[in-house]
Amino acid sequence: MFVNRKRILVEFGDCDPAGIVFFANYFRWFDDCTTALFLAAGFPIAALFSAHGVVGIPVVEATARFLAPSTQGDALVVESSVTDVRTSSFVIEHRFYHGRELLLEGKETRVWATEHPAKPGRLKAQPLPQELVTKLTGKRTKAAKKRPGARRGR
Repeated sequence: MFVNRKRILVEFGDCDPAGIVFFANYFRWFDDCTTALFLAAGFPIAALFSAHGVVGIPVVEATARFLAPSTQGDALVVESSVTDVRTSSFVIEHRFYHGRELLLEGKETRVWATEHPAKPGRLKAQPLPQELVTKLTGKRTKAAKKRPGARRGR
């Protein structure tokens, strides 16, 4: 499994009046970390999207489990990885650390989306490219496994 680590310095503007990180900033950082994950894997998002006719990877579900607060000046390290791949969607997990302390566990489910051919303004899920799945997970997609004539290991 491919894991990317991104450093985040908690700034004054990231915090609420209580002096802890405002919860919505973690979701913003999820998106930043997803972009960084794809870039580190060799797939800059803009180039990846244009090469595959994709308009985005919208979030269809996001969760966070807050274990401890972070405050201004904390240097966080976020570990991000794709933990589940389906035909046209995937799950990214983000783990936020301050030193060795785990502060937050987050997950987002995203869909590989193109413009819907029959419904203007709507999106349509498409199968994930095999090279992306292989790099991020080390696995093959179900579609690639079922391809007729594919060789099987002995």
